Amino acid sequence: MSVSAQSSTPSIAIVDPSWARLLGIDSQLPSVPLGAQTPQALRMRFAQPPEWTPERMLEKPITARQPMDAAVLVPIVLREQPMVLLTVRSAKLSTHSGQVAFPGGKRDPQDVSAEATALREAHEEVGLSPKNVEVLGRLPVYVTGTAFHITPVVALVHPQPSYFPNPGEVADLFEVPLSFLLNPAHHQRHAMQWQGVDREWFAMPYQDGEQQRYIWGATAGMLRNLYRFLAA
Repeated sequence: MSVSAQSSTPSIAIVDPSWARLLGIDSQLPSVPLGAQTPQALRMRFAQPPEWTPERMLEKPITARQPMDAAVLVPIVLREQPMVLLTVRSAKLSTHSGQVAFPGGKRDPQDVSAEATALREAHEEVGLSPKNVEVLGRLPVYVTGTAFHITPVVALVHPQPSYFPNPGEVADLFEVPLSFLLNPAHHQRHAMQWQGVDREWFAMPYQDGEQQRYIWGATAGMLRNLYRFLAA
C-alpha cells in the first residue's frame, strides 16, 4: 500500500486546503533559469551540489505512532520542455484520496535503498519502467505530520509510449512543466487552524486545460526544496 506524500492537513473530507487563507505569493524570488533546467545542467547540479538551505522540512505532528520510512520519485520527463509527472490519488483510498502526489510509498523490508523504494513504487503505481529512469540524486528527507520520513528521489525519465496506473491507487496522471514549478511566482503560502493547531503549507495550483490541479502540502514542499536546490 502506498503512502501519499500529502500530509500538511489531514482529513481532506473535512478541510478543503484551497480555501485556506493566502499568506503570500513569492513572486519576488528569482526563478531558475531555463539553462539550469536542461538534462545536462540537472546532472551537473546533482553531481556537484551547492550549499543551500531546505525549507518545510518538518511538519507539526498529528500522530504519536512510530516514524516510518518512505520514498517518492520526482520524475522529470524528458520532453521538448522538461515535465514533472504527478499522480492523483484514487478516491478509493481511505486517506488523502483525490490529492496530487508523486509516485511513491513506504519502504518495504526488501528495499535496499530509498532509490529502490521509489523505483518499485513508481513501477507498481503507474507502470513506469525502471529502465527508463536515470536517478540523479536525493533531496533532504521530508517529515510529515503523519510521521512518514519521505526521501525524494529526483530522476530523469525517458518517455515511454504509455503508463499503466494501478486503479486501486491512482485515479489520474498528468504532467506539469518543470519551468512552472521552478518559478516562485507560482508558489503560494497558505495557513489555517486545524484541531486547534496553526498549520502552514505551500501550494502550486496548475491550470491543466479546463482542470485545475491543486498541488499542495508535502508534494509542494518537496518541489519547493527542488527549487531552492536548483536556485542556490
